Amino acid sequence: MNRPLNRTSRRSWLASIAAAVCLASVSVPLAALAPEPDPVPRRWELQVDAGMLRMATIDVPRLGVRKYFYMTFRATNNSGQDLLFAPSFELSDGDGNLARSGRDVPQLVTQTLMQEAQNPYLQDQIGVIGTLSQGSENAKDTIVIWPADGLNPTQLTVYAAGFSGETKTVTSPDGKEKFILRKTMRLDFRPSGDLSGVGVESFPLAEKSWIMR
Repeated sequence: MNRPLNRTSRRSWLASIAAAVCLASVSVPLAALAPEPDPVPRRWELQVDAGMLRMATIDVPRLGVRKYFYMTFRATNNSGQDLLFAPSFELSDGDGNLARSGRDVPQLVTQTLMQEAQNPYLQDQIGVIGTLSQGSENAKDTIVIWPADGLNPTQLTVYAAGFSGETKTVTSPDGKEKFILRKTMRLDFRPSGDLSGVGVESFPLAEKSWIMR
């Protein structure tokens, strides 16, 4: 029976792929290990408009001055059917650290950044979950936030899932397990270097792509 890829199995599987890629002679085609999304979508897919990745510095009661990465997304449903919208977002710092949005983010931080956005339709990542009706007039805007724990990241990559219904089933390199990968938007940003002395910053988008993850 196929089962979703849990965090521990995912890391082990991805590590196995990385090791296989480093070998000069790979007996299994790489395409079989890391499949690409279909060139033409065969399942529902939302229109996604992503804002810039930004960093803000906020004085949080009982915590002191803290830095946070954040960005906004707009999802528009032109699929021809109403859909359940439950997106998820993760941020990688390029050094093997991966963080899910919203974790260790005080409500005050969310409220402050939403107010600064000056968008009356903006929702947090919990409030945005629900039915996404068809048409641009029903588009949903959401803000996602991460603590900026690593202040000298080599790269910042956002993985945004829940915007496509495409999945692929893959087999682990040892042939013992099968996993389900989901079509995910990957957004790569290039930080300018050490951010410890920076209060507010915006990061340019270097590359946008769809991957199976």
